[in-house]
Amino acid sequence: MSSNFITTEDGTQIFYKDWGAKTAQPIVFHHGWPLSADDWDAQMLYFLGQGYRVIAHDRRGHGRSSQTDTGNEMDTYAADVAALAKALDLKDAIHVGHSTGGGEVARYVGRYGGEGRVAKAVLIGAVPPIMLKTEANPEGLPLDVFDGFRKALADNRAQFFRDVPAGPFYGFNRDGAEVSQGVIDNWWRQGMMGGAKAHYDCIKAFSETDFTEDLKAIDVPVLVMHGDDDQIVPIDDSAHKAIMLLKNGTLKVYPGYPHGMATTHAEVINADLLAFFKG
Repeated sequence: MSSNFITTEDGTQIFYKDWGAKTAQPIVFHHGWPLSADDWDAQMLYFLGQGYRVIAHDRRGHGRSSQTDTGNEMDTYAADVAALAKALDLKDAIHVGHSTGGGEVARYVGRYGGEGRVAKAVLIGAVPPIMLKTEANPEGLPLDVFDGFRKALADNRAQFFRDVPAGPFYGFNRDGAEVSQGVIDNWWRQGMMGGAKAHYDCIKAFSETDFTEDLKAIDVPVLVMHGDDDQIVPIDDSAHKAIMLLKNGTLKVYPGYPHGMATTHAEVINADLLAFFKG
């Protein structure tokens, strides 16, 4: 197992993990906001055990990567992934993105996924096509919601990063939920490792970026996985719309599952991912 950095054209250092045989099919995991590659622990260990090469990076400004004050938007995020894929010479890779990472996957695969680099893609609780309410997307969330995120982050990021995982992210605010303090603490730990400026900018990136054309451009098979009790990225304005734009997409809806279902229901999600990978 190895952990490394690459340096992008603008001098940003991107941290990544690369575990498993270099001859095995690679799976690249793309994390949500404001987390890090560590959010994929349950998947990295499982698929390493299944014989895959597993890779996960910390998005610029997040985790152990450089705390950037520029380039914190989807075009640059996707370019960073392209640089990583080139550095590792990834071919026939499967790209799996959660939440903001799902947007990153859509943009990367839509723009850079040719020449045999990408075999399949997965969007889990992902933000595409677009979260923000606009004239073209009247079902979206109003700008006030994301302005509230920005204010909470600027006022008291440490408390905000307690409240999100303790509440809606994992559905721990639902009656009867089995709350894990360790999961909450781990979310907070990952979030506080990143840079406040990058996290602030990323709110605009995940909420206002329109991925419609990216989704239309993707030719490889795509599995769209979404919980119907996702309180962070509501399913009606994300997965149900994304599946209509994909050429070769499959939608799987999980009744009652929260936004962070890859953690709370890892056994189910991992099994379904494996079936898709081998299908």
